[in-house]
Amino acid sequence: MGVLRAYVLLVFVYTCMGQYTYPVDDSPGLGRVFDGIGAISGGGATSKLLVSYPQQQRDEILDFLFKPNFGASLHIFKVEIGGDAQSSEGSEATHMRSPEEQNYSRGYEWWMMKEAKKRNPDIKLYGLPWGFPGWLEDPVASVYGQPERTAQYVVNWVIGAKKYHNLTIDYIGCWNEHLYNTTY
Repeated sequence: MGVLRAYVLLVFVYTCMGQYTYPVDDSPGLGRVFDGIGAISGGGATSKLLVSYPQQQRDEILDFLFKPNFGASLHIFKVEIGGDAQSSEGSEATHMRSPEEQNYSRGYEWWMMKEAKKRNPDIKLYGLPWGFPGWLEDPVASVYGQPERTAQYVVNWVIGAKKYHNLTIDYIGCWNEHLYNTTY
């Protein structure tokens, strides 16, 4: 009999809850805008093998990820800005192995972003460093010790994305899983 009473009480409570009106105060404005659903290709080689898949299977996977109104239909795609550094499961090549040398054909993230844009021209692109090349570090091994150089490194990546791959980067992050630095 106790179980039946608990069940009736539970049904009564849920029925009453469903009839409650929740007031919404939108007088200050509508708040944040929903930017969409996103995914990450980063953390060191998480997507590297995809380029080696047979064409048909690779295209099917990419369609499921990026094609609008199909599969995941992603709106935002975050990629790792390579730093020639171990970044979780592997590493992604940097675009600058020294302050003087720049190469925007290294790595697989350029290919991933172009494949995403091919399927969904409106997808937003987001770059985020997981690690940085050693030449950016100061004597205490922090890239925040010389913030102008670190910022220029990231700016160069954004410029290279546009100049060499015709990719517009919509968002940039400071440094994965590290505190931000206001000077940087």
